Amino acid sequence: MDKIRVFLVDDHNLFLNGLKLLLSSMPEFLVVGEASNGKEFLNTYKTAKPDVVLMDISMPEMDGIQASRLALENDHDLKIVTLSMYGDQEYYSKMLECGVRGFLLKDSDIHEVKTAIHAVAEGGNYFSHQLLRNLILAKKEHESVLVDEEQLSDREMEVLIEICQGLSNNEIADKLFISKRTVEKHRANILLKSGCKNTASLVVYAIKNHLIEI
Repeated sequence: MDKIRVFLVDDHNLFLNGLKLLLSSMPEFLVVGEASNGKEFLNTYKTAKPDVVLMDISMPEMDGIQASRLALENDHDLKIVTLSMYGDQEYYSKMLECGVRGFLLKDSDIHEVKTAIHAVAEGGNYFSHQLLRNLILAKKEHESVLVDEEQLSDREMEVLIEICQGLSNNEIADKLFISKRTVEKHRANILLKSGCKNTASLVVYAIKNHLIEI
């Protein structure tokens, strides 16, 4: 089985080196690169060819928001997971708009980090439940018009629930006994009806509308 190639981006050497040591001790991971800021990341990640990037938000020279936006503009398939502190919720929406695949607290247990990397590497998403709660609270002041649940078909609701569980299109297709193309069509319809731009914002939408529980 091929190892999952991980790229670490963080300006705190102690945290970065500690995370690198922990991941390197696991046989399924290979740390292929590290950077202390967004500019350094942009200059090196293409050569490293990572499967998953763990990206800090607040960094000197170029922060994780700008680095993620620029990287994803050039490579829509790049899988980025945001590393966050509790006080970073003001930046969550910007990271969501960039198209990141998930959020992790910096003080997460290494087993949660492992779970997140596997989920994202396999095409899914991973969101710390605590961070999602913080995000929902932070967005309440900017509440948009929400779509009535009844506007989603029964099948779209089924697909939405599986998306929120972090399943990839292939996994959803297998679980619901439908084709991957059908799943993609349902996903596109859900995004259109909800007004969401990506899967991450779709998860937040589902929680805010009480379509799923966390």
